[in-house]
Amino acid sequence: MKYLSLNILIIFSVCNKLSGQNFEAVRMAFNESYKYEKEGDFSHAVENLKQVYDENSYEINLRLGWLNYQAGVFTESIAHYQRAVNLKPYAEEAKFGLILPKAAMGKWSEVVNIYKEILKISPNQTVANYRLGLIYYGQEAYEKAHFYFKKVVDLYPFKYDALIMLAWTNYHMGKRREAIILFEKSLLYYPQDPSALEGLKLLGANED
Repeated sequence: MKYLSLNILIIFSVCNKLSGQNFEAVRMAFNESYKYEKEGDFSHAVENLKQVYDENSYEINLRLGWLNYQAGVFTESIAHYQRAVNLKPYAEEAKFGLILPKAAMGKWSEVVNIYKEILKISPNQTVANYRLGLIYYGQEAYEKAHFYFKKVVDLYPFKYDALIMLAWTNYHMGKRREAIILFEKSLLYYPQDPSALEGLKLLGANED
């Protein structure tokens, strides 16, 4: 029993030492990747992390997703971001990261689905709500855009970006009164805002 305990202690000591060595290698790889990224050398930044790659590391996969996106290698970026999503299904940052290369490749239906996945977990996530609103607005799906912009305005009643987009959405939906009110609220945030002034002018309610 005495020898067994001694052997266990030796094993733990060796494992802890190896773990420390592995962490130091990973730390240095991250450090080098930040240096190369700052210089715009994304290929070397990626290569440093690949030398210590662990498929079960959320942090490495997340970082490689970002670096490959920056390098324009979107397929690799998607693979690493997806791996990060799989490792931590409730993490928003990995999903927001995954959206970047998919949007760059024009995979808008997949982008919409990812935003909706985020909102299933966090219904009041304002960035996801706002960006979904923008996508639907761009598609002239104003009813859908209205739903998401209004969600943000309900949570942040004096948030300019959502206010002005909800104003224009109401304008396109023919909701004149609501649009005027929202354009005027936007002017309280930016008193000389050209977008809000244009909206009011189109509605025949331009400010002096």
